[in-house]
Amino acid sequence: MLATFLVTTLLMMTGPGTNAIPNDTVTAAPKYVMVIHGGAGTILKANMTPEKEAAYKAGLEQALKAGYAVIQRGGASLDAVEAAIKVMEDNPLFNAGKGAVFTNEGKNEMDAAIMNGKTLAAGSVAGVTVIKNPITAARAVMEKSQHVMLAGRGAEQFAKEAGLEIVDPSYFYTEDRWKGLLRVKAADSAKTQLDHDDHKTSLLGIENKDSKFGTVGAVALDKQGNLAAATSTGGMTNKKFGRIGDAPIIGAGTYANNATCAISCTGWGEFFIRLCVAKTVSDLMEYKGLTVQQATHELIMQKVPALGGDGGLIAIDKNGNIAMPFNTAGMYRGSVTADGKIEVKIYKE
Repeated sequence: MLATFLVTTLLMMTGPGTNAIPNDTVTAAPKYVMVIHGGAGTILKANMTPEKEAAYKAGLEQALKAGYAVIQRGGASLDAVEAAIKVMEDNPLFNAGKGAVFTNEGKNEMDAAIMNGKTLAAGSVAGVTVIKNPITAARAVMEKSQHVMLAGRGAEQFAKEAGLEIVDPSYFYTEDRWKGLLRVKAADSAKTQLDHDDHKTSLLGIENKDSKFGTVGAVALDKQGNLAAATSTGGMTNKKFGRIGDAPIIGAGTYANNATCAISCTGWGEFFIRLCVAKTVSDLMEYKGLTVQQATHELIMQKVPALGGDGGLIAIDKNGNIAMPFNTAGMYRGSVTADGKIEVKIYKE
């Protein structure tokens, strides 16, 4: 109303024979239908080759196109986020599926979660090693079981019985991730020798903080007004003891509610779990009336760093407004609007 009033007033002021403002200059804010991320961390242009930057952007764009195609033909947001995540799980550039990082034991243990904003139904898997697309397993848990989360061998057995594609663990091996494990182990060894009394970080394997980033996520709003969120990850390089982060935990790293928004997080999972970041964003919107930009900013730019954590998230609200805050040097991210306009970004602006 205010914009219309201002234009009308200006048109009256210009009078005949002057350059009147055309009515088509007043446009509504773009309505977004999908946002994705491919992880946050010390992502600097100075450290990125043109070829690798182009590959990341192409991977993000491919995922966005896969999700947008579903929404454009009237499909469900759940189908859209799953489609986008599967593209990134199959792309070795990202820390999910084929590109998952290695544990201290030299294995790939993956987590994933998905949530339906219309019904609040959710499903997740944790610590799986033979399921080609963990996000599909998470959805199967939601739709074909009475549970929300299944882990380890039980989740794998469930996936087999559900008819999901099972692969040999060697499928997930990539040379870059293996070298990454060796680098982190070497850093751990040096750290332990320098300070054997302070063993906390060696147990977790987080001297190189960016060894844990690379999680992928997608949030979407379909033509029926339903929201969905999905997250998939290989977790933290050199993780031990069956460690599980925030990605598969509903309310911590993944959440969707048609009344508010859909959220997928990436970063230092322990802090996102402690703050229940995803659900807290939704609660701030529902109970305090904050916008999606205000609520996500409070969590990512204030509460998470106040505890010593870092990372980012993506969110889309019920009206198609988005937020992509992160407190690291960069975050692989992209968005697509209702008219199909795709935008992909990597670095901090």
